[in-house]
Amino acid sequence: MFDRPVVPRGYAWWYVDAISDCGAFGLTIIGFVGSVFSPFYKKSGRGDPLDHACLNVALYGPRGARWTMTERGRGQVERSRDELAIGPSAMRWERDKLVIDIEEQAIWLGCPVHPPVRGQVIVEPEMWSGQSFALDPARRHHWRSMAPRARVSVKMGRPEIAWSGSGYLDGNWGSEALEDGFADWQWSRAHLGKEAAVLYEGVRRDGSRFAAALRFDAAGQAREEELPLGAPLPPTRWLMGRRTRAERGHARVVRTWEDSPFYARSAVASRLFGHDVVAVHESLSLDRFRSPIVQWMLPYKMPRRP
Repeated sequence: MFDRPVVPRGYAWWYVDAISDCGAFGLTIIGFVGSVFSPFYKKSGRGDPLDHACLNVALYGPRGARWTMTERGRGQVERSRDELAIGPSAMRWERDKLVIDIEEQAIWLGCPVHPPVRGQVIVEPEMWSGQSFALDPARRHHWRSMAPRARVSVKMGRPEIAWSGSGYLDGNWGSEALEDGFADWQWSRAHLGKEAAVLYEGVRRDGSRFAAALRFDAAGQAREEELPLGAPLPPTRWLMGRRTRAERGHARVVRTWEDSPFYARSAVASRLFGHDVVAVHESLSLDRFRSPIVQWMLPYKMPRRP
């Protein structure tokens, strides 16, 4: 799994998200090889993906968020089929569980103090899907929802929090820069009883559009459903446009977890395929990501330790 070849200019990432059973906490964790949003990888010409790896951790709760995305070079990266170690942190499979050991430092813009983010997250898939999907006709970009449903337990020492909840695991990989393939996309996932759903749509760099609504049954088998109606969402404080799909074309932002000039992550309530759901939703603008101003800002949010 973690030893997937990553070609020059390419990337691979492994993504986990979760919402606590009480609804007060959330997280995302992404292990990157060839970090797609790294200004250092972009500036280098993207010749060596392994030299630009990081573990992005975002913890959300009533007292605010903690964010880490420290990039490290190839000397601090080890990969095998079952483990990805980046600096002092690692993602590894132990039988049927994905164990994530976190040893990072939070990044707070404008603050010289970087508090530690230390603990462990365990992901236990409730279903497993072996299907992968090409996101473009040339098959340069791929996505696979490996565990559309999972149970996630969180035990952090810094900050001192512990909770469990519903989660999700997927992976993306590609052979060209993400912004060369796409202008923007909207993505969301939700649990439907014992099933799960993923909505994925966007605009490719050539102007063509793609959209799919996938429903995963209890065995993890995906089938394509008719697209629900478009549901507008209010823009973020950075004026990032957000949209999703839902029955009756109505959805509501419960909480904006992440708000940046080119990316937003939100918890969104709606009704989908006969179920009331709270979905994890993301909006990505790669036109904004290309902006020189955004590129100038990124090293402050994504530092590098060579």
